[in-house]
Amino acid sequence: MTDFLTLSLADITAKLKARELSATDVATASLDAAEASQGALNAFTAFDRDKTLAMAKASDERLAKGEGGLIEGAPIAVKDLFAVEGVSTTACSHILDGFKPPYESTVTTKLWEAGGVFLGKTNMDEFAMGSSNETSYYGNVINPWRAKGSDAKLTPGGSSGGSAAAVAADLCFGATGTDTGGSIRQPAAFTGTVGVKATYGRASRWGAVAFASSLDHPGPFAKTVKDAAILMQVMSGHDPKESTSLPLDVPDFIAAASASVKGKRIGVPKEYRMDGMPAEIETLWQQGVDWLKAAGCDIVDVSLPHTKYALPTYYIINPAEASSNLARYDGMRYGLRVEGQDLTETYEKTRGEGFGHEVQRRILMGTYVLSAGYYDAYYLKALKVRRRILEDFDKVFESCDALLTPSTPSGAFELGSKSGDPISMYLNDIFTVTANIAGVPALSVPAGLDASGLPLGLQVITPALDEETMFSVGAALEDAAAFNHKPGKWW
Repeated sequence: MTDFLTLSLADITAKLKARELSATDVATASLDAAEASQGALNAFTAFDRDKTLAMAKASDERLAKGEGGLIEGAPIAVKDLFAVEGVSTTACSHILDGFKPPYESTVTTKLWEAGGVFLGKTNMDEFAMGSSNETSYYGNVINPWRAKGSDAKLTPGGSSGGSAAAVAADLCFGATGTDTGGSIRQPAAFTGTVGVKATYGRASRWGAVAFASSLDHPGPFAKTVKDAAILMQVMSGHDPKESTSLPLDVPDFIAAASASVKGKRIGVPKEYRMDGMPAEIETLWQQGVDWLKAAGCDIVDVSLPHTKYALPTYYIINPAEASSNLARYDGMRYGLRVEGQDLTETYEKTRGEGFGHEVQRRILMGTYVLSAGYYDAYYLKALKVRRRILEDFDKVFESCDALLTPSTPSGAFELGSKSGDPISMYLNDIFTVTANIAGVPALSVPAGLDASGLPLGLQVITPALDEETMFSVGAALEDAAAFNHKPGKWW
């Protein structure tokens, strides 16, 4: 692997700006590495070499003139949920076979305007429904990490597993993801990368395939907190095409990533200490508390009493919105079409063959909770509990500036070990879903290794619109943890 591929986003863009490297050489090396990794990782679903090299050439021309954006010339991978004009965009579902959008998502538009170079589309759980990247129509992604003394293939997490694996394996300098219940933060924790979910509405969802509209949050994967701040800075901003996009200026996230945390009040919610939680997760959490104390923070014990209802609330709202959003895939306008004897049979066959089992499960769950006779008992009640969860956050942030929790209840697990047990799989989101329900920003930063030598993450949650504190606390944890571990030789 070319040595410069291991550099951070901040470092590679500095070298490109200084003309120590050309964007074309960097893009070619990233493409070659990504394509060569497919047999080992299966992290990508589509490449467009001509498009990539044309974008790199344009970056070189701007750099030669002393121009260029914040991420000029850096190859960026894109989760297969975001529309990239003229490139296959399927949400890793058979039902969107052959769909190449004639438009560009707002998030990727912002990345390309800032000088980013499209590398490829990354593999993901079908329609972002999954926690292990095993529901993709294109097969599961393989985590580049391995447990000590084992060759067993591990999950990179989901749903954004391809993006997480690509960043962890140094195939790109950043990647996009979406986080509906933890689908950026959980894969980041499993792969030793930084994952960010900003405030709901901070980054536009326009041009991203919808899963659960009130829970979906676009965000980045990166090698460092500073890199994540750079990417979030680029991806954020008001979008008049998207009704939930916040009409607010974007703060200086990059400066926040180097700001002092002295005097910050850090809350430790007691509800995140759960029966059966591995001792090494508890130990790492306490280590995180100690690191922040040493950085000058004050530690506050807090309570989020409705946390215990978060997962069941999420798994009512999530499939209900999915059922509604996925009603549009019927074989009539784009993607897969399986002909039947009449219109009804065509719908049935197309959706039956086009959707995988997990997607079908969630559509059925969602249709059930929205149906007459059950709407009040399930969906309406879940919305009321959601409000209580948000009120918990509002109250707790009166006494603290940020919360510190584990990112996941364990390190990466073996592929296939939970695929037959949906409840066990859903429990992977137990530490992350509350931030989606409340729409508040959250970040996962790699902080240590478990007994098997696999990465573990710590999560920072802050009040809505306070990503600056999130990045500053995340950077303080990163500095203290000094996490510089890399996957072993996986290629």
